[in-house]
Amino acid sequence: MVAAVTPLSHSLEDYIEAIYIIGLRKNVVRVKDVAHFLDVKMPSVVDAISKLSERELVSHEKYGYLNLTKKGFDTAKKIYRKHEEVYGFLYNFLGMDKETAEKDACEIEHYISKSTLDKIIRLMRFIDSKPEGYPEWLKRFRNFESVK
Repeated sequence: MVAAVTPLSHSLEDYIEAIYIIGLRKNVVRVKDVAHFLDVKMPSVVDAISKLSERELVSHEKYGYLNLTKKGFDTAKKIYRKHEEVYGFLYNFLGMDKETAEKDACEIEHYISKSTLDKIIRLMRFIDSKPEGYPEWLKRFRNFESVK
């Protein structure tokens, strides 16, 4: 009998996503980089890394670099993709300021269903195709939205 794998907590999703993002920006990822990125204390990172290692998502030698396993990389990439898609919707379509869009995307990415995310992605692709009437209808929406 195969044991059911429990989903990652929102906190662990944040840690694995942080490792992924830092890895995109730098050649190596250290515990202190993750602590700084997430604005948490080093012991919190060490605890999270231990849990991610148990799930075979991260490899880490004591006092060494953090590396995502293949499974960890794939998981982090999916989490990051959700974040980017939600951020794009909030910032590019709804016209939220960058800071709010970033903060809200971070929260929403943990809760959004796959079907809702798929609809957002299709809407953004539709907008990117510059449909008839674009960008006038988007401007009208923003003007409508700004009237309170």
